[in-house]
Amino acid sequence: MNDFLAMGGYGAYVWTSYGLAAIVLVWNIRSALEAHRDARHRAERALSMAATDAATRSM
Repeated sequence: MNDFLAMGGYGAYVWTSYGLAAIVLVWNIRSALEAHRDARHRAERALSMAATDAATRSM
C-alpha cells in the first residue's frame, strides 16, 4: 500500500494534483448552483413585477 501511495517517488505531486483538481471541480459545481439559484430569484422577481404592473394597468 505504501508503494502505491508513494507512486514511485512522485506521490506528493500526484496526490496534490488530485486534491487540487477535486477542489476546482467542487468549486465549479458550487458556483454553477449559486448562479442558477440567483438567476431563478431574479426571474421570479421580474415575473412578479410584471404581474404587478399588469394588474395595476388593468385597473
